[in-house]
Amino acid sequence: MLKVNPKEVNPGDTFLVLENEDQEIKVEEAIDRGAACIIATNGDYSVKTIITNDTRTYLSNYLKELYFEKLDKIKIIGIVGTSGKTVTGDVTYQLLNSLGSKTAFIGTGGFYIDNQIIETNVTTPDIYNLYEYINKAIDKGCENIIIEVSSKALIKRHIEGLRFDIAVFTNFIDNSDAIEKQKYLNTKIEMFKMLKKTGTAIINKKDPYYKYFALPQNHNIFYGTDDSEYKISSIGLTYEFTEFNLNDKRVEIPLLGSFNIYNYLAAFATANTLNYPEDAIIQATENLKQVDGRYQGVKHKNSLVIIDYAYDKEMIESVIKYTKEFSKARIITLMGLKGGQNQNQRSKIGKLITKNSDYVILTSDNPKNENAEDIINEMIKEVVTDNYEIIISRREAIKKGIEILEEGDILLVIGKGNENYQIIDNDKLPYKDYNEVTKYVKK
Repeated sequence: MLKVNPKEVNPGDTFLVLENEDQEIKVEEAIDRGAACIIATNGDYSVKTIITNDTRTYLSNYLKELYFEKLDKIKIIGIVGTSGKTVTGDVTYQLLNSLGSKTAFIGTGGFYIDNQIIETNVTTPDIYNLYEYINKAIDKGCENIIIEVSSKALIKRHIEGLRFDIAVFTNFIDNSDAIEKQKYLNTKIEMFKMLKKTGTAIINKKDPYYKYFALPQNHNIFYGTDDSEYKISSIGLTYEFTEFNLNDKRVEIPLLGSFNIYNYLAAFATANTLNYPEDAIIQATENLKQVDGRYQGVKHKNSLVIIDYAYDKEMIESVIKYTKEFSKARIITLMGLKGGQNQNQRSKIGKLITKNSDYVILTSDNPKNENAEDIINEMIKEVVTDNYEIIISRREAIKKGIEILEEGDILLVIGKGNENYQIIDNDKLPYKDYNEVTKYVKK
């Protein structure tokens, strides 16, 4: 068999060097484990050696040939965008399975299949692992597989050689200089060049960058505006659900916030593209659940707690902005920052949340090998208000946040989302925001 991880090599296997970093060490380990052949871009080894200009292309062609006949049995749906990929993928996964079309999903949360989640530790696995997941989905009788495609995966060619039946664009947000922005944009467009001739591109026309993704060679359909195939009107935002008219039909979803309407529309359009009637999709929507840790609402008396993954300045700003659209009273923000990350943003994030929230509780996130108190001190460097307090223990911070909720208030618990651990020093400790929140909420 062909392997790309030297630790998985068995006697007689072929080892392909996918990344040049530490090539000699990897090859030596593979040979020690019994590799009979090495495939690389350079080198001369003690076993049969195949030299190729590009091992990634070699691997892609090998996998396509290996799985050629099986790939016709499943539709591949790819999702790109700055935000909303995980929610869109999760909602699409839920809808299609509810409609009776067995579906798997690969994304930030892991590999979803048969109502189970297998951890992948990366949003978009590399091509070798992707094919393993696709193959498993086919063997399990899946008709569709959804892949959340990150920019990092596109840059590193993780989806090399795949061809998509449906390509979905959620949105594009970037605050870097014009040259970097164009590079970032071009990266995301790459997936739309990988659409099958018989495929469909589903594009958020509400986004100002939508035209870049509407490639002339593709069959493009749009959602989100009055002149698109899927248009919305009469939006109602509440603390328990969101309602709106979709193509003049009333829809109620358990997702909160106006932005989630567009994530739902992308999922709706995907199901409709797969020939499910609008009425059937709306009926399946009744089975829809909130997405774990992604703007996940938990009611507390007449107030609300929202758990979200937002961890950088742009994401946090968006979360607070969309919360203000339907908040009835105060917005209380509870968050910390991860160790080893966001060093340049810490003071800006601290200033942002204290300026845009009525009250703030600063706490720990995953401090790792940094001191949580030091991270918070960096966050308050530029803060000029006194509308905050510091509670290092995240558990105690959540308890306090819920205790001070008054009628109509919203407590934003942000930064960790669906993570089920907290990293302090070198210890990975069991912990989940949702579990802590539900200890203290009262209906």
